[in-house]
Amino acid sequence: MSLADRVLSVNNDLPIRTDQPVHSGKVRSVYWLTEADSKRLIQERGYKVAADAPLAIMVISDRISAFDCIWHGEGGMNGVPGKGASLNAISNHWFRLFREKGLANSHILDIPHPFVWIVQKAKPVMIEAICRQYITGSMWRSYTKGEREFCGIQIPEGLQKDQKLSELLITPSTKGILQGIPGVPEVDDVNITRSDIEQNYQAFNFRSPTDIDEYEKLLKEGFDVITEELAKLDQIFVDTKFEFGYVTNDKGEEELIYMDEVGTPDSSRIWDGPHYRDGKVIEKSKEEFRQLLLNHFPDPDILLNKDRMAERSELAKNNALSEKVLMQVSATYTGIAEKITGQKLALSENPRAEIIDVLQQYNLIV
Repeated sequence: MSLADRVLSVNNDLPIRTDQPVHSGKVRSVYWLTEADSKRLIQERGYKVAADAPLAIMVISDRISAFDCIWHGEGGMNGVPGKGASLNAISNHWFRLFREKGLANSHILDIPHPFVWIVQKAKPVMIEAICRQYITGSMWRSYTKGEREFCGIQIPEGLQKDQKLSELLITPSTKGILQGIPGVPEVDDVNITRSDIEQNYQAFNFRSPTDIDEYEKLLKEGFDVITEELAKLDQIFVDTKFEFGYVTNDKGEEELIYMDEVGTPDSSRIWDGPHYRDGKVIEKSKEEFRQLLLNHFPDPDILLNKDRMAERSELAKNNALSEKVLMQVSATYTGIAEKITGQKLALSENPRAEIIDVLQQYNLIV
């Protein structure tokens, strides 16, 4: 079997029983289960949720996106071997630690396969909860252009690239296009302030103003847990994105939970500690791939300039990356996953067939 066959690039056409359209994102696809299957699984598996809670199957892929484009490789290798399993394994590890330390639950109820989660449907908080411990990336680029206020927070003069900040900064942005919020442009992924959230908490799907405090508390506590654990491995947690939502538990209570993924190389920057102390940044996250693309193409402005999106899409479509490049990215993802979890990551021989086989045991395949 070729390496390309071991990559799961298409994950929205599996024969999973559903009566709704499959929702397909950049990396994951979501299959909403029928009401009957949701109720049956809750009863059979003893999931700690309301008896009528809607459930879904979430299938990850090995696709890799950067600069709002999906990239592909030579020889039909339309993804990065081991990437999907790495992201899930890392998220599973952090979600479990959060639960053990009494922070909050996640939307995950069951993990039938390294590529598959069974999740409870959550009502998402419409915020990309971004927090930063170092000044780098887009924040540094804005800083070099003279910006000193980020999401309503004043940043001091004289900072150096990749410097540790004096405190953890929460720099949220909108999740999706939100309409009718004063002062907030109706575009996806636009920076917002805490004041924006407080004054329009219902528009962001918060239940009450006090839940804004709860979301910030969970964000900081989650960041601290991951920071401390990575420090034991001499790795640096630089910045990350959290997502939150509401679910109803088996006692009928509504609770704020972590959702999507957490602390992964896709949603976070992670740096190697020894190299950082020597003045060199070695990325253990997707940022390595972004930098590789910026160095690979002669006109990096295409990748950074949102006004050149049409050119960027053509660039991604017409340029197959070498197997060597994708395997370098694979080594980064699998390496950090194994370091974090302390376990060897098994690469599926045929992930699609394995997923169908395991979900047949849940009586979910048509």
